[in-house]
Amino acid sequence: MPKDKTLSHEKIVKAARDEFLQKGFEKASMRSIGEKAGITSAGLYRHYKSKEDMFDDLVKPALIDMKIWYNNHIEKHYFMVDNNATKNDFFESTEIDFVRDVVYKNYDAFKLLLKCSSGTKYENFVHDLVIMQQKDFIKALEYMKSKGMQVKIIKEDELHMIISAYTTALLEPIIHERTKEEAEDCLKTIEEFFMPGWQKIMGF
Repeated sequence: MPKDKTLSHEKIVKAARDEFLQKGFEKASMRSIGEKAGITSAGLYRHYKSKEDMFDDLVKPALIDMKIWYNNHIEKHYFMVDNNATKNDFFESTEIDFVRDVVYKNYDAFKLLLKCSSGTKYENFVHDLVIMQQKDFIKALEYMKSKGMQVKIIKEDELHMIISAYTTALLEPIIHERTKEEAEDCLKTIEEFFMPGWQKIMGF
């Protein structure tokens, strides 16, 4: 990509991020983004087909990081089940680490997903995330039970409510725009509150 096109693209990305964060997806406009980037509408459309494509481009790296983290997290825990890991091993890494290591690494992208995505395919991001976790957790509990672990039998709708409460709590620091340092006390409190319950459900 030629240097001038690269610089133009970087200006558009910054302008789009600022516009979406300030106004949300629905109220953001391509015209305003172009003005902020110092680029004509025709020039803008050479980079992105639509406002939706812009939003996708801004949140995609965060979603990739999230998928990689969750896949590794799940694989590690299945490995632990197969190798008779202790309670401490199981809870060495939790979704709290996901917030620290993934969410805050992609802070602006998660702000877009959580606060500015109405009108996009991501507007139910938290609900969709909960459903994904719920399905994976049920599979994990069934696998743990098959390996002789004394997991707690819990109804799917009850599990949904618990995971929803946990996930919502974990993402609240982003909703309220706390820095990573400011969020630490909150995350520790969430950990102290939820971990005993997760341990009981998982048979520890």
